[in-house]
Amino acid sequence: MSTLLWIVVPYACLTVFVVGHVWRWRHDQFGWTTHTSQLLESRILRLASPLFHLGALGVIGGHVVGLLVPASVTEALHVSEHVYHATAVWGGTVTGLMLVVGLTLLIVRRRMTPRVFRVTTRMDKALFLALGVMAALGMTATVAVNLLGSGYDYRETIAVWFRSVFYFSPRSELMTEAPLVYQLHALGGFVFLALWPFTRLVHVWSAPLAYLWRPYVVYRARRGAVPAASPRPAEVRDRVGPGAAAR
Repeated sequence: MSTLLWIVVPYACLTVFVVGHVWRWRHDQFGWTTHTSQLLESRILRLASPLFHLGALGVIGGHVVGLLVPASVTEALHVSEHVYHATAVWGGTVTGLMLVVGLTLLIVRRRMTPRVFRVTTRMDKALFLALGVMAALGMTATVAVNLLGSGYDYRETIAVWFRSVFYFSPRSELMTEAPLVYQLHALGGFVFLALWPFTRLVHVWSAPLAYLWRPYVVYRARRGAVPAASPRPAEVRDRVGPGAAAR
């Protein structure tokens, strides 16, 4: 079971993540988009979207530092364990709450706005469910275990295991000692990666970099524009030929 959960499942999900993106790009380039519904409803989206995206960026940044940066690096930078722990816990709590509130508003918006709900696909629903489960597990680990509880140093076990997966030398025994909520969060993260290529999240890899060097588009308002003068009757007669006015 340990081999299945902490070796087979991660590599299977990473394989689906890579192959799924290649397949999606080759067979569904027209679907490689955000599928935005801003034109259908913008009042709630104006608040929900920034909260969700800013919270997601903060959460991703926290995971990158926590999982990919060894403790020896922060020690070499003279960052004490207390400072690192306080920054990680409070930063994760704030950004996690932003993500949860933004995600909740997005789900309510899709369900309560008929026009938006009609364009919601099954993969959209699966994506929202996966995001909700991941957010709930992450907030439980951050708030219940580290903020309100006795705490858990995941950098000595989970982070080492995570990096060992990419070194192709997975240390599955490290995950058997982790709390259940961390185990579920780790498994959910890899399953989420496997789901990624088949959802609207593929738009993340299509940053509009061409906007940086493309020429400006000039718009002119209709207000105040001078209408073109209508031709006089004599000019119309001359254009259509003699006798046209009589006909």
